[in-house]
Amino acid sequence: MPRIATFNVNGVNGRLPVLLKWLGETRYDVVCLQELKTSDDKFPVEAIRGAGYGAVWHGQKSYNGVAILARGRNPVERRRGLPGDPDDTHSRYLEAEIDDLVVGCIYLPNGNPAPGPKFDYKLRWFERLITYSKSLLGERTVLCGDYNVVPTEIDAVVPARWLGDAVFFPGSRNAYARMVSLGWVDAMRRIHPGKGIYTYWNFSYRGGYDRSSGLRMDHLLVSPSLAETIQAAGVDVETRGWEKPSDHAPAWIDVGGQSRSR
Repeated sequence: MPRIATFNVNGVNGRLPVLLKWLGETRYDVVCLQELKTSDDKFPVEAIRGAGYGAVWHGQKSYNGVAILARGRNPVERRRGLPGDPDDTHSRYLEAEIDDLVVGCIYLPNGNPAPGPKFDYKLRWFERLITYSKSLLGERTVLCGDYNVVPTEIDAVVPARWLGDAVFFPGSRNAYARMVSLGWVDAMRRIHPGKGIYTYWNFSYRGGYDRSSGLRMDHLLVSPSLAETIQAAGVDVETRGWEKPSDHAPAWIDVGGQSRSR
């Protein structure tokens, strides 16, 4: 049973000890990483190979960046970047085949401060994703990553504190809902339909993290044929309490199909 995870590492080189510890403890089959914050030539591929994973990556110095890892084999890259805007040079989308799965790794723009040009860019990028995603619905596909969208109030510990944030704006939430309406299935909600589940928490100036700031904005959307095979889903919340952690925790799902032995 393949286990697929998504993790915004918030700097792959600065958080490399956290990433390697997590990979070693979990041994997930497929891992999508976001916010690499490094150029292609400085991506820590040898360390990741040493952990047992092949990788493809799409880096960008200091900002953005996405990668797809596969345990014990090499992902086959299919696309980097979304169609629809040849002038968009941000490293925010990467797609690969791994066995019988199509995996898209997404780092959707944050959009703050909003309203404003950054929010407008976020919505344009989201429209491109929605349009392109239609071509993947007929395959066994998972589109996972940091969507920078909190879909509903249940996805925030304290919804009122986020009303002025782009991740909670109606435009962001409506775009997510329209994508789901195409047939994409929110895998976490399929398994946990009414539970407050969170993948992000603010950093605390006193160390640790502010649990009242919890949000769910890291998502795994799966195509209809894959949705019927979802067996489990969860969040590795404990990583948020490790030394020098990311502000996100990994989210994961188990789906039916061929899995490599652990």
